[in-house]
Order: sequence, then C-alpha cells, then structure tokens
Amino acid sequence: MHWLSSPDDRAPALPAVWLIATDRRPATLPERSALRRGLARTILANQFNLKPETVTLDHEPGGRPVIAAPYGSGLHISLATRSGLVAVALAHAPVGVDVEQIDLRRQLPLAALHPGEQAMLEALPSPARPLTFAQLWSAKEAYVKALGTGFRRAPESFEVQLAGLDGFAVDDPERPGKPVRGICRIIKNGGHETMAAAFIQLV
Repeated sequence: MHWLSSPDDRAPALPAVWLIATDRRPATLPERSALRRGLARTILANQFNLKPETVTLDHEPGGRPVIAAPYGSGLHISLATRSGLVAVALAHAPVGVDVEQIDLRRQLPLAALHPGEQAMLEALPSPARPLTFAQLWSAKEAYVKALGTGFRRAPESFEVQLAGLDGFAVDDPERPGKPVRGICRIIKNGGHETMAAAFIQLV
C-alpha cells in the first residue's frame, strides 16, 4: 500500500492512494465532483503514460466511479473530497477511500453509529472524541464505497474497530468471516485543517 501526495507522483505498485491538498473549496456537489475527477484523470494519465484526454471516468447506477476509458484496465477506483483535500485510490480489487475533517465544534451524530462504536466513543474523554469520530466515519464511508452501496447501507449496521491511528477492521454481519482490514491516516490539509483519511480494499 502506497500513500502519495502529488498528482505527478507514480505509485510503484497498487493499491495506492493519492492525498492531494488543494487551495480550492468547492461549494457544490458538481464542483466537488469536477475537482476530484479532474485530478483522478491526471493521476491515471501520469501513472500509465496516457494523454489526459484519453482517460474517461463514468459511474455505476449506484454512483460508484469506474474507469470507462481506457476500457478493460481491470482497475478499481474510489474518490473523495473534503475541505479542498482530494483522495484518489486505485487497486486491483474493489476499493474505498474517504477523508473527513476533524471538527472540534461538531455535535457528533452518535445515533448513526453501531452500538459498539457509540460505547467506545462515550468511554473516551470529550476532547478525544472528534478525532476518533472522524476516523470512524472515514472508515465507514470508505467501506460502503468499496461495497458499491454508499450509505444506502445503514452505517449503524456494521462495526468499525479502530487499531490505533493507522488501522481499522470492519465487522459486517452481512459478510461473515474474518473482519476486513483497512488503513487510516491523520494528516494536515495544506498545513491547515486536520483530516482523517481511510482506505480499504475488498479481496
């Protein structure tokens, strides 16, 4: 697994995630989509020695992005944007990536969490909860992106268990067996906002 920070960086192998800090703050969904898709096209072109105009992204009916051209790459892609930070994940299996801002003023929506996650958060000192919530939520969103469902899958229906600041596992009753493991990071967005990023690949 490789973490990269510039659209000009090439991953030596996949899976890889590009976390790119920009000075843009798109206000609408179309603007956010245009920002992350534009950077994704640049990354794909650089990674595979293509002209950007030959790279096309589309999406499945449920919203999951797909590489439409060049056709037949066999690669899976996931995209996220928050506060000007763009995440692009590439892998050979279904993949999800998400970024969340750590907001110290936000009222945490505990009802949207699995009971085990709620209990874990409530056991923490109040100052530690915003960081942990951002880690949990980025991991949950990355997971449902990898599933291809988005939050049509109820977020409280599966449990994320954090393993320090750099890992997590997902216990999903609809996918019995060994928990799926993911990777997370805490980063600064251009030296300003503190962000939680999460990556997961379904194999």
